[in-house]
Amino acid sequence: MLNYVKESYNELVNKVTWPTFAQLQNSTIVVMVASVIFAVVVLAMDTSFETILAQIYKFLGNVGR
Repeated sequence: MLNYVKESYNELVNKVTWPTFAQLQNSTIVVMVASVIFAVVVLAMDTSFETILAQIYKFLGNVGR
């Protein structure tokens, strides 16, 4: 178990390539923009389905009258 911890630490310190602060900032901006775009798409789909279903229910409600 101790050997595993030592090897894990050695790998994290010597073998892993850590991103620079600028790379982290760029990645964060990309994720934020993608999240906003995804949220807008979901909002548009939700609003569209709500409107379509409201029209269908309105039509079906008037069919029996």
